[in-house]
Amino acid sequence: MSQRIDVHEEITNRIITAIEQGTGAFKLPWHRPAGSITRPTNIQSKKAYRGINVVTLWVEAELKGYATPVWGSYKQFQEAGCQVRKGEKASLIVFYKEIEFEREAAEVKVGDDHTSSAWLARGYWVFNAEQVDGYEQPEKPPVAEIERNERVEAFMDNTGIETKWGGHSAFYRPSDDFIQMPERGLFTGTDTTSATEALYATWLHEGVHATGHRSRLDRNFAGRFGTQERSAEELVAELGSAFLCADLSVTPTLRDDHAHYIAHWLEIMKGDKKAIFSAAAAANRAVEWLHGRQPRQD
Repeated sequence: MSQRIDVHEEITNRIITAIEQGTGAFKLPWHRPAGSITRPTNIQSKKAYRGINVVTLWVEAELKGYATPVWGSYKQFQEAGCQVRKGEKASLIVFYKEIEFEREAAEVKVGDDHTSSAWLARGYWVFNAEQVDGYEQPEKPPVAEIERNERVEAFMDNTGIETKWGGHSAFYRPSDDFIQMPERGLFTGTDTTSATEALYATWLHEGVHATGHRSRLDRNFAGRFGTQERSAEELVAELGSAFLCADLSVTPTLRDDHAHYIAHWLEIMKGDKKAIFSAAAAANRAVEWLHGRQPRQD
């Protein structure tokens, strides 16, 4: 029984983590490829996962930026001629198995069956196809070309912060210290911004997040904002992105997107009237750090 509780608790916590890591944006400014809404399937059986495992693996793919909906155990990938790369971490799923057991004599009435059954939840660990070598990825559809902003490209390159391109999620991962961005051609923009502006505003947003790493500004809002620490960090990233968009002429004026996004996080933090001042100060330090990595000009 304890195993069942542990498995469910772990999966529930992962889903909660995914929700908490959401950007809060009203509309993502890039396409989600077909793989992101495809039922996850097993490498060996080719069958789709069911029930809670569909949600769980969608969550894992979203958190880790996987665009390939193929999963399997270490052994299943080996049997398919693939090898899980060293250091890759598995994702937890759950299977239910019906077990039969003998009922206590005192519980059995005349004419009743002496056996009963129950469903036992067991946890299993699986990997995504993007975590293995030897798996032949299906051919990706061509992506559209997008206008490059050489000034922002150089600005981000000069920061020394690693950026990886691919998948269908944009995020900064502090544990591995890198920015993940969707492929450039997936950006479509919104009603108030072009695809190019959406791409670079998103990249700059994640760049501000990266300044909080312990090796840089070591930003920590736990003491100041407590349980609203993440909301504060998102507010800093969006303010910093707005500052940088203005500095680098990504957009001529503050976009409605920024205003709506900032208002969203302020609503969450409405109990603290000084939150915006603390966040703005932190955003300014982040922007100054990023500018400080640029080559000096006469």
